[in-house]
Amino acid sequence: MTGEPYAAYERLIADLDAAGARYRLIDHAPEGRTELVSALRGHDVSQAAKCLIVMVKIGKKQTRHVLAVVPGDARLDLQAVKALLGGTYVAFAGTEKAEELAGSVSGTVLPFSYDPRLELVADPSLLDQPELYFNAARLDRSLALATDDYVRLAAPRLAPITSNETAVMSEEAAGEAAVTSR
Repeated sequence: MTGEPYAAYERLIADLDAAGARYRLIDHAPEGRTELVSALRGHDVSQAAKCLIVMVKIGKKQTRHVLAVVPGDARLDLQAVKALLGGTYVAFAGTEKAEELAGSVSGTVLPFSYDPRLELVADPSLLDQPELYFNAARLDRSLALATDDYVRLAAPRLAPITSNETAVMSEEAAGEAAVTSR
């Protein structure tokens, strides 16, 4: 990842303030894993916005990247993301590429895309919560953001991208922890 260490954080706060968004900052011990940071912030894991960067191949020559945002207790359905984009192959993006596209280190990916190469897709079930919690491009600071302000400002593409299974540590064991933020 290149750039200033908190550039994504500063841009996010400036954008939220300029748009009159309703949010709260929450300082906590450095942590990027959904279950643990949700406990530190004092909310149910279902209120966390888990952000995953996925690479989708469209045929042999085109690669697209998706910032998939799902509830913290949900499991991303990679096949649903592949089908949504008409892909031929899907996988979690590598750490280096994910950090480049996110503009922040692993464990701090925002549910906003500031890179035109990164398409933002959110699962509609995320909108069931009145407020979303996520690391604010920092491991030691999070945001609680009004969900309707999130939708208004991030303008995600809404599509069902979660599986029916409840998320467990298996996603993180599969290497996802390196490229996610909650």
